[in-house]
Amino acid sequence: MTELHPDLRENVRMLGELLGQSIQRHPGQECFELIEEVRAAAKSDRRKESGSGQRLISLLGKLRDDELLPVTRAFNQFLNLANLAEQYHGIRRRRDHHSDLKVEPLSEVFERLKANGTSADALHQCVAGMRLEFVLTAHPTEVARRTLIMKYDEMSDCLSSLDHDDLLPSEREEIIGRLSRLVAEAWHTDEIRHERPTAVDEAKWGFAVIENSLWEALPRFLGELDASLQEATGRGLPLQASPIRIASWMGGDRDGNPNVTHEVTRKVFLLGRWMAADLFLRDIKSLRAELSMWQASDELRQLAGDSREPYRQVLANLRDRLIKTRDWAEASINNEPADANGILFENEDLIAPLELCYRSLTECGLEHIAEGALLDTIRRAHTFGLPLIRLDIRQEATRHAEAVAEMVEFLGLGDYLSWSEKERQTFLLSELQGRRPLVPRNWEPSAPVREVLDTCEVVARQTPEALGSYVISMASQPSDVLSVILLLRESGMTFPMRVVPLFETLDDLRGAPDSMAALFEVDWYREYCHGQQEVMIGYSDSSKDAGQLMAAWAQYQAQEKLTQVATQYGIHLTLFHGRGGTVGRGGGPANSAILSQPPGSVNGSFRITEQGEMIRFKFGLPRLAVQSLTLYTSAVIEATLAPPPEPEDNWRETMDWLTERSLKAYREVVRENPDFVPYFRQVTPEQALGKLALGSRPARRKATGGVESLRAIPWIFAWTQMRLMLPSWLGSDVALEDAAREGRLPVLREMMQGWPFFKTYVDMLEMVLAKADLRIAGYYEQTLLDDDQLRSLGDSLGKRLEACVQRLLELKEQSELLEHEPVFAHSMRVRNPYTDPLHYLQAELLKRDRENDNQGEVPDLVEQALKVTMAGISAGMRNTG
Repeated sequence: MTELHPDLRENVRMLGELLGQSIQRHPGQECFELIEEVRAAAKSDRRKESGSGQRLISLLGKLRDDELLPVTRAFNQFLNLANLAEQYHGIRRRRDHHSDLKVEPLSEVFERLKANGTSADALHQCVAGMRLEFVLTAHPTEVARRTLIMKYDEMSDCLSSLDHDDLLPSEREEIIGRLSRLVAEAWHTDEIRHERPTAVDEAKWGFAVIENSLWEALPRFLGELDASLQEATGRGLPLQASPIRIASWMGGDRDGNPNVTHEVTRKVFLLGRWMAADLFLRDIKSLRAELSMWQASDELRQLAGDSREPYRQVLANLRDRLIKTRDWAEASINNEPADANGILFENEDLIAPLELCYRSLTECGLEHIAEGALLDTIRRAHTFGLPLIRLDIRQEATRHAEAVAEMVEFLGLGDYLSWSEKERQTFLLSELQGRRPLVPRNWEPSAPVREVLDTCEVVARQTPEALGSYVISMASQPSDVLSVILLLRESGMTFPMRVVPLFETLDDLRGAPDSMAALFEVDWYREYCHGQQEVMIGYSDSSKDAGQLMAAWAQYQAQEKLTQVATQYGIHLTLFHGRGGTVGRGGGPANSAILSQPPGSVNGSFRITEQGEMIRFKFGLPRLAVQSLTLYTSAVIEATLAPPPEPEDNWRETMDWLTERSLKAYREVVRENPDFVPYFRQVTPEQALGKLALGSRPARRKATGGVESLRAIPWIFAWTQMRLMLPSWLGSDVALEDAAREGRLPVLREMMQGWPFFKTYVDMLEMVLAKADLRIAGYYEQTLLDDDQLRSLGDSLGKRLEACVQRLLELKEQSELLEHEPVFAHSMRVRNPYTDPLHYLQAELLKRDRENDNQGEVPDLVEQALKVTMAGISAGMRNTG
């Protein structure tokens, strides 16, 4: 059995002890001993073969109301500290130069590609032209408060400071003293948000990730990429190259979120410019201190005049303009008079003087100086630029159709919504090719249409570098895309913005290739998009709609066919993957996911959403961010230059056979069984999730409705909390059972060997099944269900989960789950004694919460403790939605 690395174990032990000391100080020794007794009972119950949990349940059942909160908070806090230690362990300066995180250095990836036949020219061209874009989304899955995240980051710094052999005893004592105070501060800080963040708050949180981590990480990573490329090909990264881009949905995603208005979007664009000006100002001040040289090119002297320190003079001019830019942005945010004279608005205004300094230093033989902090700032300028982040806009297709329909009706041209697709296209194209404005004067549109038009006006006022993509959810026809282009043009847009259809449900994914082919048939559109097209693949809703196995196969086939369609029309396709953090929403290890995409679908460009707690786990610390960027970049390069082979015909037939069964089995339960929705509502904390002020977006698309109206995140969150993990395996159980019965397991093993897509799917299924826990799920049923029929459904689902585990072990020829992932398996075992009490308490608290709700009042202590259990279980599972 693999144990935790000794250094990691020591850090977990130390943080646990410091937390214990805080608890002993307040609320006191008696509470500390009670918490220790609960922990010992949880460990003891886990060790017993029967795993009944009876000792723990009995102990928790005796807790008084005033004991609930400190006990739940203690276990929640410990799990957060364990996460912090694990996260730091992955990036620590290891004395044995070894990391459990298998992040292969870029130089090794490049050497392997060359050894397998990739030429130096092809490698250089791929890396220099690569476009890998991370889209930070405000999906509400980050449970930890920003206040606590900042304390955890400082704790990581303390662990780093302790990670040296040459510390004096007094130095070590000082660091541990600081760590102790931080743990105490965290213990005495309320871990639950009591007010929902606004959409602007979420955007600020996204900017903070850049300020605190990516600002430092990005140039460091690009420096490593440059050196590895130089070594492998003899040529480094071009100065203007920006292979990594950062975009955001925070403040731009209005689909289903009425809180994101055009005013919010306007403010977020300006906040980005304020923050960029502030960050670049810090860089310029630092560069002025460094670039004190007098040797300069004629080109630079022409700009600097007769200054004895020409670089400082040029940078002083840039500094002054950045200050004006920051002041202008601040005044504009506050709707105060703003002086735009002399501000920096176009990226070139920022980049030109920096590159001039770089050229001058190089000409004067001072390359060594040019390639220090100045090069870092130039790389930031090309990546982040003056807008700091590229903002995506997302809206639902019908909102645009309604806007066009109101205009058409006002002009007396007919009923647009009743027109056929051909009639809509003819009208839209004639308007797009014409010159007259469509928006009538003196026209008063309805409030929803006014909001769509106001948003388009805000977008039209931005520079191209400030904009990501305009994503249309529920898009299915060319008119959905053409109407957005028309509305943007009517609002004053002077350049072509990327307009991106999002295909989400099973039917949408199946129809996507024909939809895009119809769009590419339009000559005007092909000219508009300049041979470039982005298409977004939705993972969450397709999984909720069809089950994980069917959704994964539909996504794979849609990408394959979209790639073929784009090639047929001479279009370069970028696929935008709307993946969530959990397996049920397309999550999982990024490199395996990218390397398992259909051949040809990752063609030097890749776009992917990063959400909620996954942003923190991947990009929260600079060294962590460098690792994540390395992992993604090497996977995109490898998937482009050495794509996986095409699946064999009989593998495709087998997938069709499996998914036909999994889809039927999934929908029979989720859609057709009348007991399912009542079971879901009663056995999970779904309805209590609204008490957690996670994000600015409502949990439902509609105020009422069943599972179909529920967003994918609370759907996954709810099942994860009670450990049935149903969305990730339901349907696969029947497919694997039928495959075993009909002797198809040898073919499935062959598919695992030769097809990365299928192997990745099976590995993800194994990970989810390892997180599932029938003992825990059974306790929720026992506590929360009083209907025998619903209990019967629970029993059948439990048996299906057990059968799924057995079939997976048979398929993988293993005796236990995670046999080949011992580090992850041990991490789960270490966490169980801390998550178990939270699960048992949550079930009991949900029962009390519902009983009190019926009587009209829920005691504060019960409600607060319930929220803390949700946060703690999320921390223990390492993901929520």
